Amino acid sequence: MNTTAPFLTPTTRALASCLHLLIVALLVLAAGRAVADSELHAAMTVAVAAACAVAYAAGPALPRIRRSPRAAAVWLAAVGACWLALLALSADAVWVAFPLFFLQLHLLPRRAGLAAVATTTLAAITGFAAHQGSFSLAMAIGPALGAAVAVAVVWGYQALFRESEQRRHLIVELTATRADLARAQHTAGVLAERERLAREIHDTLAQGLSSIQLLLRAAERALPGTEESPAARYVDQARQAAVDNLAEARRFVAALTPPALEDSTLAGALECLCATTSARHPVTARFHLTGDPLPLPTPHEVALLRVAQSALANTVRHAGATRVEVTLSHLGDHVALDVVDDGTGFDPGRVPAADPGSGGFGLAAMRARMHALGGSLTVESAPGRGTALAAQLPLPAPADTEIEDHR
Repeated sequence: MNTTAPFLTPTTRALASCLHLLIVALLVLAAGRAVADSELHAAMTVAVAAACAVAYAAGPALPRIRRSPRAAAVWLAAVGACWLALLALSADAVWVAFPLFFLQLHLLPRRAGLAAVATTTLAAITGFAAHQGSFSLAMAIGPALGAAVAVAVVWGYQALFRESEQRRHLIVELTATRADLARAQHTAGVLAERERLAREIHDTLAQGLSSIQLLLRAAERALPGTEESPAARYVDQARQAAVDNLAEARRFVAALTPPALEDSTLAGALECLCATTSARHPVTARFHLTGDPLPLPTPHEVALLRVAQSALANTVRHAGATRVEVTLSHLGDHVALDVVDDGTGFDPGRVPAADPGSGGFGLAAMRARMHALGGSLTVESAPGRGTALAAQLPLPAPADTEIEDHR
């Protein structure tokens, strides 16, 4: 099997150079011995050795011989013919058979290479025996052993070459797989970040702009005079700006800790939220704290505060409630937040789909926040019977809490 590549590595270049030098040295040896011994056909031997060297030199100079088994066979036949002529003139030419074994095994398909090696071995034994005038087993052992060594070396090299190619393909596949995995992880991270940012936008900027819009609408109705007055126009423009920015706010985000938690506890932030809601809207919001307060990881506090903000915003916008109770309960191994109002209620099974223009991300965002921290969110409601929302989060071990707070 021809396993040569169209390019040479530094190792194969070194091996090829050694093979070239070996053949040239053996041809020079045969010609030099004929001249030194003043053989009858010394001049002819030198000429045939030179012809053999020229025929051999044509091989490395023609790249096609390395790529085409047919071209390699023609070239090897020419070199072999020159070698046979040299072998007929000098017994020293028998040594050239050894590098020819490597050429035949390397350039020809496996079966053709074995046949060529066997033919060359038989020719070497016959030629050497003819020069000696007799035949002995020792004359056959040398060329046969050289042929066996050449076959073992070349086949071993080809096996290593195939294994190296398999490893190279495996490395290429692993590299491509790792790149695909990195892209998939990047995409997953982008999607997760987008989901998180969508929750942040809905619970902070969007809710604040929605409140501004409601307040401006109330101020517009409370203004004296006609709708064409400058004050009414300014209020209308401000309200429209709030509407436009409410739509834009859903597309932007700032991933920061809520300001309400920077200088306060979760309970204090929830109490302040209820007071603010009562002051700005026609609803009475009251906060209750039960159980022994325990330090919570920052992600837990952020999630519970966002759930309370979103729940109160939904109560103000949709429930038409007059009273809402917010309760934070520390229950040993978990913490719970309950938001109960006396509003119009709704059917939890018929919640409208989220819409970029009108919102609708509230319940999905709250539920996603709880699930991300291993908690749960349940909503109980019915038309005309108010709404009760319960969020629960498991408390981590004290060591985990200290590590998270340290971070």
